[in-house]
Amino acid sequence: MSGHSKWSSIKHKKGAADAKRGKLFSKLARAIIVAARDGGGDVDGNPTLATAVQKAKDASMPKENIQRAIDRGTGASADAAAIEQVSFEGYGPGGAAILVDALTDNRNRTTADVRLAFTKHEGSLGEPGSVAWIFEKRGVVTVDGSRYGEDDVIAAIDAGAEDVDTGDDQIEVYTSPGDLEQVRKALEAAGMPIESAEQTMVAKQTVELDSQRARQALRLVEALEDLDDVSRVSANFDIPEDVFAEVAG
Repeated sequence: MSGHSKWSSIKHKKGAADAKRGKLFSKLARAIIVAARDGGGDVDGNPTLATAVQKAKDASMPKENIQRAIDRGTGASADAAAIEQVSFEGYGPGGAAILVDALTDNRNRTTADVRLAFTKHEGSLGEPGSVAWIFEKRGVVTVDGSRYGEDDVIAAIDAGAEDVDTGDDQIEVYTSPGDLEQVRKALEAAGMPIESAEQTMVAKQTVELDSQRARQALRLVEALEDLDDVSRVSANFDIPEDVFAEVAG
């Protein structure tokens, strides 16, 4: 949509600023720990772990930190066993659907923190199932849209990509979750620099927010992402480009 940013673009543009936060490494490590605990420490045989490790590498997380997290996940450490995956569903300003994924060792604490963030920023925590149906789990690989076009990512289609979405500044290649790594590797083999590759929750329908509600929604997302236990926030709103530049820039 011309003049507007959809959620995937918003996440991409926020990435550089988010990477500067000291807490990012701890969140990445927690994701690696859980992936290794649940699926084993072999990156080649555990797609979820492979994605978590690659995301950590993309954020310049040191190799020794990554290996330490894998070791913690595959070992018998008490902290790895205590971490559980939880999800929260809610509504933001303008009726935007928001899905929050967290990795926590204290569900009650995380629930209280998430509820408070929604309440303080013009949102409300919903019941299980209230908005999850709006999202579907997919893999998405992002490349520089200012340098490449849709024809340049044909290798992704051959590797099993399901869809390609082109924009002014980025190209998003969508896959099934299980095909993410092979599509990423196919693009790399074709000489395409990868900006990001991750499993994410993609909205099947979106809502457009005006300037006031867009600002409120971005503040809510920021508050949720600032919580130590929150690993991912997904939303289905589009916002004006100038508002995003002002609020998130």
